[in-house]
Amino acid sequence: MKVFISWSGERSRAVAELLDDWIQCVLQAIRPWMSSKDIDRGSLWFSEITDQLKDTTIGVVCLTKDNLNKPWILFESGALAKGLSSSRVCTFLIDLETTDVSNPLAQFNHTLPNKEGLYDLVRTLNSSLGDQSLREKVLEQVFDTYWPQFEIGFEQALKDNPEGESASPPRSEENILTEVLRTVRTLDRRVRSIERNDLSEEHSINSVLQINAYLVSCNAFTFSLKNSISRYP
Repeated sequence: MKVFISWSGERSRAVAELLDDWIQCVLQAIRPWMSSKDIDRGSLWFSEITDQLKDTTIGVVCLTKDNLNKPWILFESGALAKGLSSSRVCTFLIDLETTDVSNPLAQFNHTLPNKEGLYDLVRTLNSSLGDQSLREKVLEQVFDTYWPQFEIGFEQALKDNPEGESASPPRSEENILTEVLRTVRTLDRRVRSIERNDLSEEHSINSVLQINAYLVSCNAFTFSLKNSISRYP
């Protein structure tokens, strides 16, 4: 099973590489993919990434204060969401709290870099393996064995890659409340649309998510082309 790991910036990249190696120790049936390691020299990076996204089962987006609103993160997140349900895209909050993340990234499942959060992520990955999944008791034992390795590696990654000066400032209470109000109004419109068109809630919400994801990916890609955006700082 392929897991696409999205990153942007050196701190995000260091943690993505840690996850790449560590996940394979815990769940050997997982095949993580990230562009810094897996694109051959001479390949067209954009075409390669687009191809990899097509057969991805789960996406993990490594978010930091530096890259939270970067076009590349928005592009890959939008591309992942367009092909997968929102439950199959997870954000990994490296130096953020859940309240720091606004839409469209706020719609995904957030993972905090602590033992409980990481175990929830591993359980999500394991549940997607089908016949290759580990029994819960075995999964707990394997996770407990490798957790100290991740904890040490994560602390080292943060130490080696300090926060950049471009980090986004903390969101104000007014900003958060405005987003909550906007979300409530959006949900109200969705409910009215369901009632009006007699569609199932699941089909309606999935359609909205796919449209939003498509617009995000298109807008981010257009911006990146105009400004020659690179994923490197």
